[in-house]
Amino acid sequence: MKTLRFAVFGTGFWSRFQIPGWLECPGVELVAVYNRTRAKAESTAHRFKVPRVYEDPAQLLAEENLDFVDIITDVDTHLPFAEMAARRGVNVVCQKPLAASYPEAKRLLELTEQAGVQLFVNENFRWQAPIRAVKEVMDSGAIGDVFKARVSFCSGFPVFDNQPFLKELDRFILTDIGSHILDICRFLLGEAKSLRCLTRRVNPGIRGEDVATVLMEMENGAHCFAEMSYASILEKEVFPQTLVLIEGSRGSIRLEADYRLNVTTRQGTTTRQIDPPTYSWADPEYAVAHASIVDAQRNILEGLRGGKAETTGRDNFETVKLVWASYASAERDRLIFLKDFDPA
Repeated sequence: MKTLRFAVFGTGFWSRFQIPGWLECPGVELVAVYNRTRAKAESTAHRFKVPRVYEDPAQLLAEENLDFVDIITDVDTHLPFAEMAARRGVNVVCQKPLAASYPEAKRLLELTEQAGVQLFVNENFRWQAPIRAVKEVMDSGAIGDVFKARVSFCSGFPVFDNQPFLKELDRFILTDIGSHILDICRFLLGEAKSLRCLTRRVNPGIRGEDVATVLMEMENGAHCFAEMSYASILEKEVFPQTLVLIEGSRGSIRLEADYRLNVTTRQGTTTRQIDPPTYSWADPEYAVAHASIVDAQRNILEGLRGGKAETTGRDNFETVKLVWASYASAERDRLIFLKDFDPA
């Protein structure tokens, strides 16, 4: 198996988890890191024994022989950095959200396809062990034909403490958590036909919305209710867990707090505990999120080696479309039909 050489753009908060996630996968070598603040790049390079550090992304791409670059920088830089890499014939892995706007996401997808390079999105929530278990039960046929679903991420976790820049975003929860939750909806139920969205800002100290509710009719006829909040003060704080209820013609699946998976039919309920894997570098409090990074990146490596990957740029663009169609619905106060949606 050929060793794939890669570089990381951005050595901020999420690089602490994405880099060791890559290093859990055999057949990869991290050869360089870039950050606009060199001291941060040097600290990361020291921690992970990376041989070279750059504060100029163009110089890195010119001097390194790479199979791919992982872009973990602020969303505003995704498009220009991806374009730099594509011009050099370097495959691109990008943090979600793919870009700062729908037109930029569309442009990023188009330019990588035109350059003939592969584009993947580091979308890890669908790779969480409990979410994969829900999908396995659905695919088994145990609950029959699915007609309704609820996917919920509601929390009062102080997310702005670790990532203060989120306070300044004009559009917050739909691009941040919505990118994950709407992708889970697609993973479980397929593509959406139409949606209606409501948003609200509860926290007066932020610019964007911190509550969003999206009701979708899926192409298969199922109804899907997606809810997300960073303003919820609840009896049990479950961050960073996603809770799921799937209803079918012969039963239901409920993913409850702390990874309890209940499958109910007319014969009764069976319960399984779906604990995520643990890694020495991962925060045990966020094991479900951090462990899924490894599985997401392992699948991306399969794609880079010519196999099948789930979170390609082309696939993730459908999630991008749901995010921006949700904003359009909230702003225009109306139902959005996805086949007609293209604000670019």
